[in-house]
Amino acid sequence: MPTEPARKPHGRFNHVAISVPAELLDEAGRRELLAFYSDVFGWDEMPTLTKDRELFVLRCWSHEQFVYLAAAKDPLRCPGMDHFGLSVTTPAELDEMLERARKWKERDAEVELVERGLDDYGFLKLHNFYVRYRLPLMIEVQCFEWIKQ
Repeated sequence: MPTEPARKPHGRFNHVAISVPAELLDEAGRRELLAFYSDVFGWDEMPTLTKDRELFVLRCWSHEQFVYLAAAKDPLRCPGMDHFGLSVTTPAELDEMLERARKWKERDAEVELVERGLDDYGFLKLHNFYVRYRLPLMIEVQCFEWIKQ
């Protein structure tokens, strides 16, 4: 029977690893991925890790948060709404990202977007939207707006 640790670790998720087709990681594919994810989310490339048609790592605001894209003969395939989540501090930040994603969708049909939603639990308003560009997983962007009682 599992036992509780003496103390709960203060941990956080630091990366997501996704297998993709090798052709997505050629020079043109990497350039397109970087353009989208840099513009919408502010991510950048970790160039020392890049290997043509093998590996591409997007740094998500710090060296300890990243999306690791690795080429595979049998890349990840998943249902349409499978996703990983990002959290932003304010609804305004969420809306700014959403607006940038909308602009991309206007010019690139490969951008998939699920518009802004709101789940109101009384004590919490959970704002969100979903977006995907050329990767098998969507990204859900959320903002937790805690309501003071």
